[in-house]
Amino acid sequence: MKSGRTQRIEPGDEGFPRRLAGLRAVRDGVHVVGTIRDLAPAVAIVGSRAASFGAMALARTLARHVGAIGGLVVSGGAIGVDTAAHVGALEARGSTTVVLGTGADIIYPERNARLFAAVVEAGGGLLSMFPLGAQPRPQNFVRRNELIAALADVVVVVAATVSSGSLHTARHALRMQRPVAAVPGTPGSDALVAAGAAVIESTDDLDRALAGDPRRLARTPLTGDLARAWDALDAIAPRDAEDLAAALAISIPSALSLLADLEATGWTLAVPGSAYVRAP
Repeated sequence: MKSGRTQRIEPGDEGFPRRLAGLRAVRDGVHVVGTIRDLAPAVAIVGSRAASFGAMALARTLARHVGAIGGLVVSGGAIGVDTAAHVGALEARGSTTVVLGTGADIIYPERNARLFAAVVEAGGGLLSMFPLGAQPRPQNFVRRNELIAALADVVVVVAATVSSGSLHTARHALRMQRPVAAVPGTPGSDALVAAGAAVIESTDDLDRALAGDPRRLARTPLTGDLARAWDALDAIAPRDAEDLAAALAISIPSALSLLADLEATGWTLAVPGSAYVRAP
């Protein structure tokens, strides 16, 4: 892909993605190849590079459904679930956005060169927060996950390990108060479901999540100290054991124990910095 096909757009410019407005990570602008469509619903479909055939087939089906109803599919262009999502959108003659972990002039993975070209030709686009020429470094993919979450109305994690970058995307979505959904069957996805993420196993489940009526697993009601600890936590601002101990006038070891129990029963999500937020 030639760098001459890229354009740099800044907040306030025509074509700058509305959903990225106010995001510090892109305050200096982004590079785009093609068009970043402003469609609704916008659904991020993300997951493992080494997902099973069944997981990739479901990702493709979900993306095809989003495309068929006139929505936008957002993903990261990686092999595995991401590729399946982009392909599904194209099969429905829908639009899809590839959020790159490289410069907009760098094709990575190289095997997806034809896919990326097809995305642009179909009226979608490639988007990068990095300068032209930026190479595929691990930290870049972690950083770009914030953009995937920001561009979506709902984030669907199809398959993930407990250390998957897809979970970073989910945490960004929660911080932005975007709904998070997951397909059960892998450790990372199961953890999200246990923590209260919507369950997605079909296009009907996705429609429910988009309509604000997500299917969830039931959680055990809280009582006593666990209920007090839950009340002291926040859905947006993370709090660690020291914060909780001060709020409840208990020891830090006791606070750690309560936080561990809340996480194990799906009432909280762990976030970077050994802190926790309320699960959705």
